[in-house]
Amino acid sequence: MTIEKIVSILGKPGLYKVLSQSKNGVIVESLENGKRFPVSAVHQISALSDIAIYTYDEEVPLKDVFYAIFEKENGKETINPKSDKDTLKNFMREILPEYDEERVYVSNIKKLAQWYNTLVKSGFDFKNLKDSDKDNAGNTAENDKS
Repeated sequence: MTIEKIVSILGKPGLYKVLSQSKNGVIVESLENGKRFPVSAVHQISALSDIAIYTYDEEVPLKDVFYAIFEKENGKETINPKSDKDTLKNFMREILPEYDEERVYVSNIKKLAQWYNTLVKSGFDFKNLKDSDKDNAGNTAENDKS
């Protein structure tokens, strides 16, 4: 399971793994309960690989933030997403000190913690996040040579 195959669906709780494409959308499986169902083009689907966190200088890809949490927590679950707002903001400062506090809301931090914990429970391999960065860097260097 790669981060490119994991999506969030607007209006539905949790995270989903994309299994295949159908004529009218995609077939997904819940990471929490394993239920499969079709999602039509009417639903707004966001791949986790396309999401980033605002900082004062740039946007940091969500996979880099997940990897930072993974290293901080030694692969275990992180903070409870239902913690108070000060605790959540302090958690975010530890993970990504330069995050833009005006554009990243507490609700975003809650969702980040909830998604991370869901991925941990589903057995996601966070070490692959760094490996994919190395692969992409190598591919970019190779493409620049041609």
